[in-house]
Amino acid sequence: MKKGWLIALGLLLIGCIGAYVWYRNVKDERTAEGKPYDDTLKPRLEMTRMAITDISEDVISMNLYMLIDNPLPVGFKSPSLDYTFYIANTPVMVDAYKKPIEVKSGDSTLVVLPARLAYKKLASVLKTLDRKDIDSTNYKMRAKFALDIPILGQKTFETTVDKRMPTFYLPEVKIDDIDFGKLGLKRTDVAAKVSITNKNKMPFSITDAHYTVFIDGKEIADGEQTEPIRIKAQATTPVVFPVTARPGKTLSVLPKMLFDKKDTPYRVNFRCKLIDKENNSSFANSKFVSTITGTLDDFKKLKK
Repeated sequence: MKKGWLIALGLLLIGCIGAYVWYRNVKDERTAEGKPYDDTLKPRLEMTRMAITDISEDVISMNLYMLIDNPLPVGFKSPSLDYTFYIANTPVMVDAYKKPIEVKSGDSTLVVLPARLAYKKLASVLKTLDRKDIDSTNYKMRAKFALDIPILGQKTFETTVDKRMPTFYLPEVKIDDIDFGKLGLKRTDVAAKVSITNKNKMPFSITDAHYTVFIDGKEIADGEQTEPIRIKAQATTPVVFPVTARPGKTLSVLPKMLFDKKDTPYRVNFRCKLIDKENNSSFANSKFVSTITGTLDDFKKLKK
């Protein structure tokens, strides 16, 4: 019996020595690379990039690409991950990733966290950054997840990831004029003159543009521009979009268009894709949706 205890103690001692040697090697390696080592025995979270997938009037949808690194000599599982996302140290979203996460020993895995930001909250942060002329800011993630680790059981870890990246301002679309040309019973020539403002230091292009014009709540015209249009950096780019008007639909609102412009509302539903020749991952191929409203009195080129 005594011999058995000695063998068990010997194995335990060997295991402890091995664990210590492993820890020192990892620590020394990280020190040599200039990386922090105070969390050597903890999983690490890294935000590799973020990608906007959809921009609408109410919600900005994006994906946060998080790399979870497991330096432990054993694998672990986590049933979920709770996280808070900050822009310029302002919390803009609180959510949870409910899918199970499993990382093998000494391995890493990429998790894509879907994020939905309230447009008004994000716009408020961007307005402050714009006022202070800040072209880059901190994007921070605070995450908490429970790990089911063999032998050690379930442990809760919290970590904060901070990454400084360029500030991305949302494009602003303004209708300068809707030129109806000559209104007629058979044909109505329409052109929408639009200004697209880009406050970013990088240019981008829009493609697959589609738009629908409503007057007094009735759809009277639509159109599309599939060819890419270059939007200049830190500038306002004027664009003319051709629009097809259907005479049958136009006739029903013709009196208001001619004689009651002040009280006749219009709405333009605009959607497109944002692309960048540098393949900027922050917004590449993201969908952009905007609704522009006003009254016909805003326009001065409605011709009889």
